[in-house]
Amino acid sequence: MVSLSDGEWKIMNLLWERESTITELKNDLRGETGWDKHIIITMLSRMEKKGAVAHRDGGRAKVFYPLVSREEVSMQETRGFLQKVYRGSLGMMVNAMVEDQALTEEEIRELSDILEQAKKKKEENAK
Repeated sequence: MVSLSDGEWKIMNLLWERESTITELKNDLRGETGWDKHIIITMLSRMEKKGAVAHRDGGRAKVFYPLVSREEVSMQETRGFLQKVYRGSLGMMVNAMVEDQALTEEEIRELSDILEQAKKKKEENAK
C-alpha cells in the first residue's frame, strides 16, 4: 500500500507519462514548483523506500520509473479520502456535493452513466 504526498503526486504524474532522469524531472517541474535537484533526489529516495518508484542506470544518469499504476494509487487514495472525510460513505460524499450545488449538469449525467454501467456489471456478474 503506497501513500503519496502532494509533491510525490507531481513526480508520479510525470513518471506515469514517461520514465525520467532527475534532470528531466527538475526541468519539467521547475515552473510549477521551483524545486532544485536536491529536493527531487530526496523525494525520489523516499518514494523508492515506499516502493512507488525504482531506477536503473541509464548511462550517465539514473532513469526513474513507477512501480505502481496510477489506477492502483488513485483507488487507494480515494478509499482513504472517503474513509477519512465521509466515514466510508460514498452516498454522504455525493450528497455533500449536491447540497453544495457543486455538480454541473454534465457531471450529473456522467455520474448517472457511471451508476447505470455499475448496475449492468452487477447484474451480469450475478448471472
